[in-house]
Amino acid sequence: MPFTYSRTVRFQDTDAAGVVYFANVLAMCHEAYEESLATAGINLPSFFSRSSVGFPIVHASVDFFRPMFCGDRQVISLTPKQLDPHKFEIFYEVFGAGESDQPVAKVNTRHVCIDPTSRTRKEIPPTIIQWLHQWQASSV
Repeated sequence: MPFTYSRTVRFQDTDAAGVVYFANVLAMCHEAYEESLATAGINLPSFFSRSSVGFPIVHASVDFFRPMFCGDRQVISLTPKQLDPHKFEIFYEVFGAGESDQPVAKVNTRHVCIDPTSRTRKEIPPTIIQWLHQWQASSV
């Protein structure tokens, strides 16, 4: 079952045209990612700063279907998927609140598990495997 995260588009998320700046959609999805980790019981300060593993994003893509404006309520659906012992990806769908039929954007990020000191690949640790299974789609 996917994780869902609700937020409001802020003025700082928008560009001079008054719509969400394209790169900020990735930041919004990263908020959902962080919240899903916290909800799964992962200690965020340890995970992001004092961990023996890192999860850099090695690929990101965004498709936009409608503009998003300041004040819009959003629901971000997050579904992770393990690709191999070292990699996982996260699929996001961004919906307008109350509009669950057509997303306003779809996002994909791919992450690789590494040792932050040597920058070499490591196997995904059990806590993240558990997080992956908690939020993955039931058909995965």
